[in-house]
Amino acid sequence: MSISKDQVISRQDPRESECQVKAGFETLWVWQKAYKLMLEVHKICKTLPGEERFKRRDQLERSSSSVVDNIAEGHTSYYYQEKIKGFNVARKETGETQNHIRSLEGKRYLDKEKANDLIARYEEVLRGINGYVRWVREKRISGNRDTSR
Repeated sequence: MSISKDQVISRQDPRESECQVKAGFETLWVWQKAYKLMLEVHKICKTLPGEERFKRRDQLERSSSSVVDNIAEGHTSYYYQEKIKGFNVARKETGETQNHIRSLEGKRYLDKEKANDLIARYEEVLRGINGYVRWVREKRISGNRDTSR
C-alpha cells in the first residue's frame, strides 16, 4: 500500500496565524497528536498522589515526552538509519506509555474509560509512526535522495 505525503504531513490549521513559524516536525499530524497526548498525560500526572511522584508519574511523564521527542528527532535526522532509529525509539516509548497508563488504571488512579481512551489514542500514534516509516522506506526505495542518506 502506497502512502502519500499528504497522509503523513498535515496542512496548517487555517485558524492559526499565517505568521506563525513551525519546525518541520510540527507539521506532522503524528507529532501533533503525540504532543497533545503528552500534555494531557502530564496534566493527569499532576493529580497523582505523592507516593507515585517518583514511581509511575516520573516514568509516565518521561515516556510520553520521549514519544514526541523521538518523532521530532527521527523527522529531522539527515541520514536514513538515524530516521528509522528515532521512529523505532518512539514506537517503544509509545508501548511503555500505554503500559504506565494501564498500571495507573490497575492502581485505580485512572478510571477504565479514560485509560482505554488514552491507550486507543496512543495506538493511533503508533499507526502514524508506522505509516511514516513506510513512507520514508518507499521514498528510499524510489531513489528520493532527501530521505535515503
